[in-house]
Amino acid sequence: MPPLGWAAWNGTETDEGWRSGYGPIAHSDETIDGVGRLAGSGRFEPGRLYSILAAADRLTAAAMWTVIHMTYAKRVDLSGEPLARDAFKTAPEGHTGGSLNMVPAFVGYLAANALTATTRAWLMGQGHCVAAIEAVNALTGDVSPAQKGRYDRSEAGLSSLVADFYSYRIGADGAPAVPLGSHAGPNTAGAVSEGGYLGFAEVQYAHMPLPGERLVAFLSDGAFEEQRGSDWTPRWWRAEDSGLIVPVMILNGRRIEERVQIAQQGGAEWFSEHLRLNGFAPQVIDGRDPAAFVCGILQAEVDLERFAADPRHVYPAPIPYVIAETVKGFGFPGAGTNAAHNLPLGTNPAEDEAARNRFNTAARALFVGPAELDRAVAAFTEHETQGRALESRHPLAVRKPPLPVLPDGDWTRAGAPASCAMHALDDWFVRLVDANPGLRPRVGNPDEMRSNHMGAALERLRHRVAVPEPGVAEAIDGAVVTALNEEAVAGAALANKGGLNLIISYEAFAVKMLGALRQEIVFARRQREVGQDPGWISVPLVVTSHSWENSKNEQSHQDPTIGEALFGEMSDTARVMFPVDANSAVAALRTIYAGRGEIACLIVSKRDMPHRFAGETAQRLVTDGAAHVEGEVAGADIQLVAIGAYQLEEAIKAAQRLKARGRRPLVTALLEPGRFRIPRDAIEAAFTATDEAVNALFPPGLPRIVASHTRPEPMLGLLRRIDSGPGRTTALGYISRGGTLDVAGMLFANRSTWAHLVDAARHLFPEQRDAWLRPAEVDALNGRGDPAALGFIIE
Repeated sequence: MPPLGWAAWNGTETDEGWRSGYGPIAHSDETIDGVGRLAGSGRFEPGRLYSILAAADRLTAAAMWTVIHMTYAKRVDLSGEPLARDAFKTAPEGHTGGSLNMVPAFVGYLAANALTATTRAWLMGQGHCVAAIEAVNALTGDVSPAQKGRYDRSEAGLSSLVADFYSYRIGADGAPAVPLGSHAGPNTAGAVSEGGYLGFAEVQYAHMPLPGERLVAFLSDGAFEEQRGSDWTPRWWRAEDSGLIVPVMILNGRRIEERVQIAQQGGAEWFSEHLRLNGFAPQVIDGRDPAAFVCGILQAEVDLERFAADPRHVYPAPIPYVIAETVKGFGFPGAGTNAAHNLPLGTNPAEDEAARNRFNTAARALFVGPAELDRAVAAFTEHETQGRALESRHPLAVRKPPLPVLPDGDWTRAGAPASCAMHALDDWFVRLVDANPGLRPRVGNPDEMRSNHMGAALERLRHRVAVPEPGVAEAIDGAVVTALNEEAVAGAALANKGGLNLIISYEAFAVKMLGALRQEIVFARRQREVGQDPGWISVPLVVTSHSWENSKNEQSHQDPTIGEALFGEMSDTARVMFPVDANSAVAALRTIYAGRGEIACLIVSKRDMPHRFAGETAQRLVTDGAAHVEGEVAGADIQLVAIGAYQLEEAIKAAQRLKARGRRPLVTALLEPGRFRIPRDAIEAAFTATDEAVNALFPPGLPRIVASHTRPEPMLGLLRRIDSGPGRTTALGYISRGGTLDVAGMLFANRSTWAHLVDAARHLFPEQRDAWLRPAEVDALNGRGDPAALGFIIE
């Protein structure tokens, strides 16, 4: 039954009719004035404008009605009758308040699209509000392939939706058994980010749209506290190489247990002043009304277009910013309280009659009859007539730029004088950018491009600034986004999915990017699992000034955690590589840009290192993941496995001593350890090496010493396929020791010198230690001699 006092709507509307609102949705004087200005602007036929806005009121109410059922109910009743006790979930769950607040925002976005016959991209930073998106999508019929035929606005379809929400059903393969999760995912039509880690949408949205595109980014007031790098958006956006952006903050004033900082410091007025001080042009709207969102989005775009069209415009641009002021959980009991975050009723309707009555009363106020809802939805489903894409197919959701032209490597012959791998990467990356003028480049740089030996790329692309300093590599249209905020600069590259990207960092400080990287990795991997292979060009993270060569600094600069952490993700999507020289570094970077939907971490030395691989063999090393450097497989009695450039040099020195003492060592460079792990599912199995390939590179039963750039324990765990047990396999690496040292000191402090490798080998053979090491060397290893006795000189 319709709400008391509300007449059925026939699909057409006037100013007077729209002003009456629907259910709890009312229109403020400010919104009425804004809509009046739209009606008189000449852009829209007034009757159609008011009809779409009236439809938006009803779609909003119906979606809010669906959201509260998703939290509390096992089924819906499209007659509008109150639900009985057995219709409620015994364990309700959902981020109800935030989802209720997102409904008018998302419907307002749809209405703006319908009015202007333009499908804007959308991004939602608060992924836990997914119920709002799923509810609207189910009602409009714009669902993902996995949801089609399961969720729609029929009673059966909506009952499936509410029953599946937080059902925790799991399939025999260990994957979720329903195409619906607690956060936005690949099965959420149009979603491009999970939004489970608040703050990353805020630093990415400015870099997302390509020229000619439009983006509405829904942001949360809680994330304002999480990631302040978003304050710099006016520093980065350029009309000349970007589409229009409209940030929309849902300002409901509460997080999980208390008021957000904005509310504590003065609410929308305080936040508006903060935004103005940071270069934004804020406008406050009624966050309870879809029409207010329409007005806010359209006005923001007009303002930004006016700025771009002014030939005298100067940067930073005054980025319009919509502040949607609302009450958390508006439209349902418990609104504005801490309880609104999750379960606003406080008690379970399945067990408490009073809660059940409160639910049914609120549901009745939101209910829209099926026939009236059909008429409302029709206003939002004219895509074919308007010649535009569905919102589920917005520009960001279908990103698939052409694969780049990959220049050949400027290969150096093996055995040539030592040189810098980072210089080689720098040269090749500039040639890559030049070969692909149609792919917008972005470099995320937290600090020092030149220190990291990427000077050519800096000169070619320049730091992006508003006021370039004469004689410095800066430009208004620079493509290098630099800030001492690792998450913000990584976001610039991760967001640019229509172009070419590179992130550069000190190894130790790249750990600060991990949350952002993992969010991209997890979402892309989930896409693969559901058959939606991501189309964006893979993004390399080059970490240099790394743990072993950043020895001159204190231990805060000596940390291999980033690679170790990424090994925990699925290796087909999160790749970790350890090039050992210039050619292998270029070959590794080149293969990353040939891929799609991968985040690849390359740990690269910036000091001059010997050339161990020619161009052809370096490419084969990258293809196979490992290669023999010295010795022969046939007849070998010990294998030294090197993971990292300095580790390879120490392994080669150790092999020389072992050969001098009658052993037959085989030295192998392991470039991509993840290729040799035990695969955890079919996708990873297709990426990892076959048993035959593993056995060819790592002969079964051969005593083995692993010299790792990382801590040895996680690497041994990763490489179980080549681990013959503690009696036959051992590993050395970073053991969390350091300080202000040189490279030799770092190697010695972490028991990773050639001599430590030789000493480790004695445990695998019956010989005594002094058969292979001199007394002074033994004393040094025992901590009672001079470390200089090792000398790094092998006779």
